[in-house]
Amino acid sequence: MRSFGPRLAALLAFLAVPAMAGEVRIESFAVPDGARPHDVAPTPGGPDGSVWYTAQRQGALGRLDPKTGETVQIPLGEDSKPHGVIVGPDGFAWVTDSGLNAIVSVHPDSLAVTVYPLPEGSASANLNTPAFGGDGRLWFTGQAGIYGSLDPATGTMRVFEAPRGYGPYGIHHRPDGEVWFSSLAGSYIARIEAESGAVEVFDPPTADAGARRVWSDSKGILWVSEWNAGQLARFDPETGAWREWALPGDDPSAYAVYVDETDMVWISDFGANAVLRFDPGTESFDAFPIPRKRADVRQMLGRAGEVWTAESGTDRLTIYRYD
Repeated sequence: MRSFGPRLAALLAFLAVPAMAGEVRIESFAVPDGARPHDVAPTPGGPDGSVWYTAQRQGALGRLDPKTGETVQIPLGEDSKPHGVIVGPDGFAWVTDSGLNAIVSVHPDSLAVTVYPLPEGSASANLNTPAFGGDGRLWFTGQAGIYGSLDPATGTMRVFEAPRGYGPYGIHHRPDGEVWFSSLAGSYIARIEAESGAVEVFDPPTADAGARRVWSDSKGILWVSEWNAGQLARFDPETGAWREWALPGDDPSAYAVYVDETDMVWISDFGANAVLRFDPGTESFDAFPIPRKRADVRQMLGRAGEVWTAESGTDRLTIYRYD
């Protein structure tokens, strides 16, 4: 276990940006050089809580204390290459690790690491992103063409072949616990039937849009980042209706998507090297350019009043605070 103090910590200069619903205050924290943080997950319960991140290039799960700027990194094992991380209802950090070809949990207090290998025959699944469903299972995606579930209570794991093969990427649940995932290469979103594992596929209006990540708002409406098309999409599972909006700029590339507790939609745009916020009421975008080149924000997650991003290109975690 390695600990890094304030000398690598916060870039404490606040950047206040006028926004649609008040000011957005931005603060960045450095993580160890070469960590290349891929995903980030703040613990629930308020702004003083710690923030987990996957140090993909260093085979570790990191934890940042925003109050002090200190980080600790927990090695996950030889050949580890962690991708996604979320905080489960049990308070554990849950990680999809493509290098270990396994799901990994880390205890929030003891930092004990438990590894759940995928079943035989699931080699090189290229695990991507996890999400807990209403059934209590941890569901996950693998870009090599799989999706699956782990029952934390029993350790039982199931793996399924995805429609159209390669591509499963983002995954999230609606307020009723129903789990959906997106396929980047397959260019669709899919609803999972929890007991059977069967899926129903829904195609965006734009062909080959590249559905990278998917996120539900408080009403169960799904928002999708369309990487190839440079668009943000909205899908209503109750009516089957789609809407799409082109991101502003000349060469947008929509990567991460996250919906905050006020139902504002946040997107990262590789083309503009910016984080965007979309207001569904006015159908307008607010842009927050990143002052560091090639920040490469691949994922974002938040809690009330905060959106956290992982800048894999700059070895930083950045928080966007809003009222």
